[in-house]
Amino acid sequence: MNTIKKVSLFIPLVLLALVSCNTENKDKKTIVKYAKELHSFAQPNISAINHLSLDVNVDFNTEVISGKATYTIENNNASEIVLDTKFLDIEKVEADGKDTTFKLGKFDEQLGQSLTIDIENDTKTVSVYYKTTDKTEALQWLNPQQTADKTHPFLFTQGQAILTRTWIPIQDSPQIRITYDATVKVPNELMAVMSAENPKTKSDNGVYTFKMEQPISPYLMALAVGNIEYKAVSERTGVYAEKSMIDKAHYEFSDMEKMVAAAENLYGDYDWDQFDVIVLPPSFPFGGMENPRLTFATPTVIAGDKSLTSLIAHELAHSWSGNLVTNATWDDFWLNEGFTVYFEIRIMEALYGKDRANMIALISRQDLDEEIESFKEEPHRTKLKLDLKGKNPDDGMNSIAYDKGYLFLRTLEETVGREKFDAFLKSYFKTHAFSTVTTEKFIDYLNTNLLEPNQVTFNTEEWIYQPGIPSNQAKISSDKFANAEKTLHQFLESDTIDVSITKDWTTLEWVHFVRNFPETMTAKDMARLDEAFDLSNATNSHIAMVWFEQAINLDYHGNAVDQNIEDFLIRVGRRWYVNTLFKAFERNGKTEEALAIYKKSRDNYHSVTVNTIDELLGISN
Repeated sequence: MNTIKKVSLFIPLVLLALVSCNTENKDKKTIVKYAKELHSFAQPNISAINHLSLDVNVDFNTEVISGKATYTIENNNASEIVLDTKFLDIEKVEADGKDTTFKLGKFDEQLGQSLTIDIENDTKTVSVYYKTTDKTEALQWLNPQQTADKTHPFLFTQGQAILTRTWIPIQDSPQIRITYDATVKVPNELMAVMSAENPKTKSDNGVYTFKMEQPISPYLMALAVGNIEYKAVSERTGVYAEKSMIDKAHYEFSDMEKMVAAAENLYGDYDWDQFDVIVLPPSFPFGGMENPRLTFATPTVIAGDKSLTSLIAHELAHSWSGNLVTNATWDDFWLNEGFTVYFEIRIMEALYGKDRANMIALISRQDLDEEIESFKEEPHRTKLKLDLKGKNPDDGMNSIAYDKGYLFLRTLEETVGREKFDAFLKSYFKTHAFSTVTTEKFIDYLNTNLLEPNQVTFNTEEWIYQPGIPSNQAKISSDKFANAEKTLHQFLESDTIDVSITKDWTTLEWVHFVRNFPETMTAKDMARLDEAFDLSNATNSHIAMVWFEQAINLDYHGNAVDQNIEDFLIRVGRRWYVNTLFKAFERNGKTEEALAIYKKSRDNYHSVTVNTIDELLGISN
């Protein structure tokens, strides 16, 4: 096992552009460190935050977080500093401990409001006293019935992409990197955890202190509060969950230490000291969120057989691609997710073999094909480098960034050879550690450190700046998937199926089997499969989701599938699953059915999921 490195608190931000420009003072120069940011009001080249001390109270009765955020700032002889806020009640502001004036800018539906604070040219700290409101989008307050144990309320935050500004006033750009400490007061019977050094047991008085010594981007600030417990997997890995879930989660994620070790063997030391996972209530809108030191995870990955734990490998991989080396702007989002899918699949290959890795890669390829088809009227949306001007960065969080990004990197690997590519990636992560990178900077690093030294010609710009998939894409195959297809065809031709053929199938084989029903598939065929395998009552969430989608597509109503679909959509808030099924309703002219279910399920969803489904079903706020 490699020794875990301690990271210096004084690692400088990478200079994105070394440009000097005249200020009003002719004797002063402003060094431009930060790229132009479309999704933040902040002006960090004038004055930037670099450390946050947070002191807040979490009140479940009023569903309000209130307190003080104090920032240590980098002051370039400035008269003001600008923060991002949205749906916050700003009570007062101090500069170096003394009251100062401030103003809120015009409200923007996506970006919120600028908070401009008057400072002196030697101001070192700024404090903002504030409260969240009932419109705060990052927070989800859950009543006991919405949790696993159904005994205590729960709260969690979700900051990506630009929602941290809705619970903390902050310079909410990924290229801003800060360290932080926090004091959080919660009800005595609950525990608080953050993306920081965390407690392992409850405090007596409900007060928790946190410290994050490694600089992180604001979207990675995270808080969860609930009646949770901790169970270690290894000295540096473990799980938090509600009591009824803790043993299930511990078993499901028992390979976490092996995953960390495998990742380190590939691309260098794990630089975050601790890798823990908290299993959140089912309304959590994503499969996982890579908050440093404490990944947030959906309970839908608890399948009982570790079959969905590639998600944990994905969030772990973000400890290098995303958390350690971060996209400078949301237009560069593929640098986070494409690299992470590639790294995830390499971890899974190291632990479970090439067959499983290729099956994951082929599922990724299928997702990509579906996404490209959905964008056939908007082909520009299939470019890796995004253009999100005037748009919510959430619009770019789709299969293009993840799966086209992965395919690009896998094609690069097969072109130059794995040994050279691995050495390149290890160097890339080490060189850019704790900094942010633009697409253009990555291309320059790729050319200088991999392609030119090895005299390799590669169509990098076509992959990144053009729509669609270039012809030199890597070819991926799986004998197990071919066998699943053969089994499906035999069933359709003979009207029978040998159940024993599938007894050793993995989740991935089942997903491929169901997703690839031919156009000739009928509801009658679905009924025979359901009778053989009881798929309408599948306990594996991924299999259930793809089966329910096909039931909607093929107008299949047997074996209580309609009620099970409704129950699934009411219980599960994972946006991918929810959006897939509501899209199927909408695509097949069943909008009234969708709206009837959504009326029952909407209150259980996080705002991230609500915004997506509202738009899909044409519901105005």
